Amino acid sequence: MTLETIDIVIIVGYALALLGIALAVSREPAGHSKNTEDYFLAGRALPWWAIGASLIASNISAEQIIGQSGQGFVVGMAIAAYEWQAALVLIIVAKYFLPIFLKRKIYTMPQFLAQRYGEGVKTLMSVFWVALYTAVNLTTVLWLGGLAVDSLTGWGVMGSMAALAGFAALYSLYGGLKAVALTDIIQVVILIFGGLAITWIALDALPADGALGGLSLLVQEMPGHFEMILDESHPSYSDLPGIWTLLGGLWVLHFSYWGFNQYIIQRALGAENLGEAQKGLAFAAFLKLLVPFIVVIPGIAAVMLAQQGLVDGGALAERSDRTYGELMGMAPAGLRGLVFAALIAAVVSSLASMMNSISTIFTMDLYRSVKPDQTEKHYVTVGRVSAFVAMGLALVLARPFLGGFESAFQTVQEYTGYIAPGVVIVFLLGFFDKRANTAGAYTALIGSVILNLVVNAVFPELPFVVRIWIVFLVVLVAAAIVSRLTSAPEEERSVNLGDIGFATSALFNTLSIVVIAILVGLYAVLW
Repeated sequence: MTLETIDIVIIVGYALALLGIALAVSREPAGHSKNTEDYFLAGRALPWWAIGASLIASNISAEQIIGQSGQGFVVGMAIAAYEWQAALVLIIVAKYFLPIFLKRKIYTMPQFLAQRYGEGVKTLMSVFWVALYTAVNLTTVLWLGGLAVDSLTGWGVMGSMAALAGFAALYSLYGGLKAVALTDIIQVVILIFGGLAITWIALDALPADGALGGLSLLVQEMPGHFEMILDESHPSYSDLPGIWTLLGGLWVLHFSYWGFNQYIIQRALGAENLGEAQKGLAFAAFLKLLVPFIVVIPGIAAVMLAQQGLVDGGALAERSDRTYGELMGMAPAGLRGLVFAALIAAVVSSLASMMNSISTIFTMDLYRSVKPDQTEKHYVTVGRVSAFVAMGLALVLARPFLGGFESAFQTVQEYTGYIAPGVVIVFLLGFFDKRANTAGAYTALIGSVILNLVVNAVFPELPFVVRIWIVFLVVLVAAAIVSRLTSAPEEERSVNLGDIGFATSALFNTLSIVVIAILVGLYAVLW
């Protein structure tokens, strides 16, 4: 299946519009040059709607659209736990974590660790995050995006990845976070409409009366794909272990990603004020509830479409990550261009966000520590160069790192799970335990990796979600004990919660209640 002239016109129009808007919002007034706050935090002037849209556009990347469509084909709605539980986590982060971060006026997550635990912990985590974002996150988005683009265009996976990387760099390197966040408003609209279009096309192609009839047919014929809590006999139980998806380590992954992940939380750090940041996260929580309906449902429909011979069932059985690319090929000319633009929107917004976060951490936490007396312009230039280098490395690493895995989505979750317990512990103790010190932080970070490796070696069949939960609980206790057996931290390093206002507006509280009520309803229906 190839792109026709009308598709190419739509895609080129989208690309030119995005580049034009990015350049327009990136321009500075006469006589003013970008400083680090402008480039890395959008001048701390982002409104709630830009924060919420950018959060989701950065998150709904190839990992979600392509990876979760593939998991929808294999597993079904149970994979939606990664989306729906995140909505609740966003509400908690907005109410209890953002007030602490914004009170301290930090640029990065490592900067908070430096204030709380010292430069050693900051440097350790800065190096780790730069390596993780480059070797895991960037490579995953590039690889999955390349697979989908290749399915539709035949450009080859490497050629497709290079094109995506070049476009993301072209519109984001000059403008920094402001260009990324404000263009993400366009990106999120396009990807939602494109995702809804694929869902409608997939359901409408089923042997039923229209798209709604197709959905009803799926529920009747494939009830096992509409269960949130898998039975132990299910082939995918090791990835989504039944009730443990609600009670176990999935929450650790969520808090690590949504609460302490630089390329996610950086939008909130660039907010006009705390109220705008909190409304932005509540807006993002609502959008998260929608995501499974535009990425997982099409994957489920692909099972029946493969049985009918409308998509290549053999290719999907061999590599489920090709599901979304196969479904894109079903779209008619014109709409296919919109869907293709939506995929590009998802991929490049995430790539741009990760590049900006890599450059922020590298420049502000590592480079500036070595060269502290350079000009603002110099640091902005270093940020641009480091982002470009990271993208180049990701292109080289993508195939050897991910080419041999059946599901890149689950692979990323497992990689992240080795350090996520330590990250969550370090921040939670840093917030709420005044006795937590540098020794306790090292215990959490190093202990998380070591204990994960040990438990995985001794109990290889243990689901990784359960393993992460066990590691989290054990290492949390160990870090608290070590902190109390060693010297107490200096008083000024502790977070004084008495100086921080955790009260939220009536609007935020109402939105939070609505999100929670919807979540309870979804789980009650799909249990």
